[in-house]
Amino acid sequence: MADLSQVPSLDHSLRWLDSLEMTADVKAIGAWPMGAVLEHLAQSIEMSMDGFPQTKGPLFQKTVGSAAFAFFKWRGRMSHGLAEPIPGAPALSAGADWKPAALRLRQAIARFNGNSGPLKPHFAYGELSKAEFALAHSLHIANHRDEILVA
Repeated sequence: MADLSQVPSLDHSLRWLDSLEMTADVKAIGAWPMGAVLEHLAQSIEMSMDGFPQTKGPLFQKTVGSAAFAFFKWRGRMSHGLAEPIPGAPALSAGADWKPAALRLRQAIARFNGNSGPLKPHFAYGELSKAEFALAHSLHIANHRDEILVA
C-alpha cells in the first residue's frame, strides 16, 4: 500500500499551480494544450459537486470502477488515458493562454474544499466520500502533471 503521507493532496495541487504561474515557460507535451489540461481538471472537480453529464452504469461503477479506484488508492498513483475527456463534458478550450484555466482550477478546488453539501457519484467510480473524492482529484491532477513541462 502507498505511503499516504507521500500521496498528493489538493494543497499540493495549489502549490503546484503557484509554481506554474511563477514560471515563464510552461507547456503541455500531450495531446491537449496546457489550458485544455487545466480546464479538464477543473471540470472533474466541478462535476463532483454539480454532476457528471454521462455516467457508466451502476454495475460498472460497483465492479470495474470501484476496483480501479481502489487500485489507484492502494498504489497512491493514478494512470489513465491523458487525452480522454470526461464523458459528455463540454469541449475543452484550445486557446494559447492557459492562465484562465489555472484560475478556474483554483476556484474549483476552493469550491470543493468549502463544499459541505452532498457530492455527485463519479462517472466511473460511483459514490465517493468527500475524502475519497479529494484523493481522486489529487491523483488525477498528479497524473496530468506528467504531461506538463516546466522550464
